[in-house]
Amino acid sequence: MTNPTAALLIIGNEVLSGRTQDANLKFIATRLGELGIPLREVRVIPDVPETIIGTVNEVRARFTYVFTTGGIGPTHDDITSECVARAFGVPWEVHEESRRIMEADYSRRNPPVEMNAARLRMATLPRGARPILCSETSAPGFVMGNVHVMAGVPRIMRSMFEVVAPTLEGGTPVKSRALHAHGLLEGQIAAALSAVQERFPMLDIGSYPYYREGGNGVALVAKGTDEAVLEAAAAEIAALIRADGKEPIMGEPAAA
Repeated sequence: MTNPTAALLIIGNEVLSGRTQDANLKFIATRLGELGIPLREVRVIPDVPETIIGTVNEVRARFTYVFTTGGIGPTHDDITSECVARAFGVPWEVHEESRRIMEADYSRRNPPVEMNAARLRMATLPRGARPILCSETSAPGFVMGNVHVMAGVPRIMRSMFEVVAPTLEGGTPVKSRALHAHGLLEGQIAAALSAVQERFPMLDIGSYPYYREGGNGVALVAKGTDEAVLEAAAAEIAALIRADGKEPIMGEPAAA
């Protein structure tokens, strides 16, 4: 596979309303980068069937891998699974193996939990889907074509992703070099940083101001797949920081 790419769909009205803050994007982007699969697009979309179906069909045709989070629970607004079935034009039906796994899990609990109609929704998958079974829950995510459907709850999503990760065909892992300097102003180094980017077009170079009680500054980060090129770019970035009268510090600034 040449230059695999990925897109992420964060599905849920609760995210768009601001009630729930997404906690999955950073993890997914970081892990995909480690696997050599750059995350090229992220969308937050509502629990609206036409939007989910249309968006899934659009991005699965454009990217090597698609990941979705949210909307596979037991309630009426958890519609991701059935929408993916409609996007692929297949029936949405009870997956018997998943049902048996969930029933066995629920029966062992103290007290036992009933496998009611709401919970059965979580064992209902698009025909032909491959379940994602993880250690955090007996309710599955699933893979349909190049679409990987995962839970929105962060600890469950992370567990599901690690199950899927070995099946992904990646490229060269993306590495990064970060430097920062206290008192550095973006406006002072913008032109010099642009010149560095022009000399290293194979890298993604970004500037990220930060604000701390101990002093403000800017972090400069270069990302790419070639270690030697990254080192060369980092040296030039360090030089432009010194040219501004500041001392470069390797790594990201401490969290606020």
